[in-house]
This record gives sequence, structure tokens and C-alpha cells, in this order.
Amino acid sequence: MSGGEILILAVLILGAVIATLGDRIGTRVGKARLSLFKLRPRKTATLVTIITGILISASTLGILFAASNQLRTGVFELGTIQRRLRNTRTELEEARIQKGQIERELTKSRSDRASAKKQLAETNQSLKGAITERARAQAEAARIQTALSLTQGRLTNVSGQALRLRSEIGQLQAARDRVIAQREQEIRARDQIIQQREARLKELETQQEDLARSVQALQLTAQGLRVGNVVIQRGQVLASIAIRATNTAAAQQAVDQLLREANQSAIRLVRPGTADRIVQITSADVKQLIEQIDDGQDYIVRIYSGANYLVGEKFIQVFADAVRNRVVFLAGDVVAGTSFNPSTLSDAQIQQRINQLLTAANFRARNLGVLTDSVQIGRIQDVITFIEQLKQYKETIELRAVASDVTYTIGPLNIDLVASQNGQVLLRTKNVAPTTSGQNP
Repeated sequence: MSGGEILILAVLILGAVIATLGDRIGTRVGKARLSLFKLRPRKTATLVTIITGILISASTLGILFAASNQLRTGVFELGTIQRRLRNTRTELEEARIQKGQIERELTKSRSDRASAKKQLAETNQSLKGAITERARAQAEAARIQTALSLTQGRLTNVSGQALRLRSEIGQLQAARDRVIAQREQEIRARDQIIQQREARLKELETQQEDLARSVQALQLTAQGLRVGNVVIQRGQVLASIAIRATNTAAAQQAVDQLLREANQSAIRLVRPGTADRIVQITSADVKQLIEQIDDGQDYIVRIYSGANYLVGEKFIQVFADAVRNRVVFLAGDVVAGTSFNPSTLSDAQIQQRINQLLTAANFRARNLGVLTDSVQIGRIQDVITFIEQLKQYKETIELRAVASDVTYTIGPLNIDLVASQNGQVLLRTKNVAPTTSGQNP
């Protein structure tokens, strides 16, 4: 029989014995009608029974505690043990986690170790190759050192030759720089001449185009005149007016007045002596014209013939046009230009060149918006004096038509003739003065 079984049997026997003794003691106390602590006999018997039960329990626990150290420890240190158990479990879990990390680090370390071994092997192989290469390099260095010794001797000779060559090169470079500077100066002078010639060529080409358009227009006009007795040509201005209208009513009044003047001009040309209204223009054109000129700006409004008309026509179809009266040329602006040598031309040829210049100036002014078809050059006596003085020059001069004052769209274009040479003004029609003949200023 084991120790635990003997202990249980002893506890049972001891409990039975104590219970029997307690019962007998209680019986005797009850029969004797004893009283403890001034209690009644019945309550005294009950107290004895309770004390007997306490003794049974105390003896049982005492035997168990005396016989089992584990039981004694479990009863009195159970809370501490449980706390230790929980702490131990927590530490065990952390240990497991650390174990996992350590195992992973160990695996990585093994992998790194394998890679390191592989790199070490490759490094050893490279080192062997480097040692072999170093040996070859040392042999090559020895050979180069020998060649260097020979080259240094040659270098000493070459250095002397180089010094002499540098001196010669310095002299040649100085001479070259002087030649280049002289050439560049000549090239700049030629480039300036070329630019002037190109600018002059562009002016002449522009004048040529303007003259060609003028010739074409004149040819068309002549062709129309040969067809019949044309008294009004297509595009002919029948009336014009300069106006600044600040409202619609003023614009309407100005347009009505302009149409009446155009009607009178048409009657004088087509049906003299009548008083009918023969000019016709659409209401849409009149409305558009009024809306255009009622903004308070300066405008030039003109009435044009819509076609060629003969004497006796009953109706003349017209259209209107309005342009801003703006500044086209400022005083001193060059309108047109040409160049020639007066000593190589006759008086008639010089006059022809001036007429061509005036024609070119007129066409350029028309292309830029000047409405009047004429160029005013001032007094005839000034022009004659200018030509007489111009014939005294024996070299090529530049002749320009220059605006003498501010020119607006309505015109007219007043110009001065200016003769210059190398950028210096020699003559001009305004305030010309006699010069000594036969000399070249």
C-alpha cells in the first residue's frame, strides 16, 4: 500500500474516532445536564459537538499538512505559484520568439557565410590573377624605364628645338594677327557696303513693283476708255469728307450730306442739268457705314463708283468706304529713294529720274493709306535751283523723297528732295542756296 493510501486511511480512522468521542462526550454532557459559559445544557451539548467537528477538521488538516509538503505549499503559496507560472509562460513565449529570430538570423548568417566563402574564393582567384598581372607589369615597367632613359635623351634635344620653334611661332602669330585684323576691317567695310546695296536693291524692287502695278492700272483704265464714252470709271471717287461723329445721329447726317454731294458729282458727269437722284447704295451698306463711324474717332469717308458709266446713264451704283485718319508719315520719314551720277546724265534724264522718284513716292504713299493721288514738292523755283546745283556733283549721289511734315491718311503728301553722299546731306529743295559751279563739295 502506498503512502497516500495509508494517509487517507489514517485520516478516516482518526475522524471516526474523534466523531465517536465527540458523540459520547456530548451524550454525557447532555445526560449530566452540564452547563458551560452559563449556557443551557442543550446549547452546551451543541457547542461540544461543534468543538468536536472543529477538532476533527483541525486534526485532519494538521495530519495532511504534516504528511504532505506539496499540500502545505499549494495551500499557502498557491497565489505566488500562479503568478510565477504566468511569468514563466510569458518568458517562455518570449524565448520562443527570440528562438525563432535567432534561427532566422542563423539561417541568414549561414547564407551570408556561404556567400562570403564564394566571394573569398573569387577574391583569391582575382588575387592570383593580380599577382600574375603585377609580375607582367613589373617586367613592362622595367622595359618602359629603359625606353624612358632613351627618350629623355631625345627629349633634351627636342626641347631645344621646341624653344626655337615657339619663338618662330610667336613671331608668325603676331604677323597673322595683324593680317587677320586688317582682313576683318576690310570685311566689315565690305559687309557694310553690301548691306547698303541690299537695302537699296530692296527699295528699287519695291519701287519697280509699285510702278508695275501703276502701269497695269493705267492699261486697264485705257482699255475701259476705248470701249465707249466712259465719263465715270470703276472705283472713281465721287465725294469724300473728313468726319468725327460722336453719336449715330451725327453720323447719319454726315452720310446723307456725303451722298447728296456724290449725287451732284454724278449728275454733272452723266446727266448734266437734271436734279434726279441717280446714285444708288444699299441700306445695309449705309447702316454698316454709320455704325462704323459713330465712335468719335477721325474718319475719311468716300463714295466710289461701282462700275464704268457712260453719258446718259439713269442710275449710278456706288459703295462707301471709311478709313481712320491716322498718321502715315512723320516729318523727315523717307518715302522713296534712288541713286545716280549727275555728271553722266543730261538735264532731261535728271528730270526723268526725279519724276520717277516722285511717282514711286506717290505709289508708296497710296499703298500705305494716303488717299490723295498727288505729291506736292513745294515751289517750282526751288526744284529748278535744286537740279542746277545737283549737276555740279561728279560722283554718285543718293536722292531721297522725304516727308516735309506730318502726313495723315487724308493727305496731301508734302515732300522735300534731299541729296546725300556717304550719309552726309548735300542739298535739299527747302532753303536751297546757290553754290560755286564746277566744284565737287
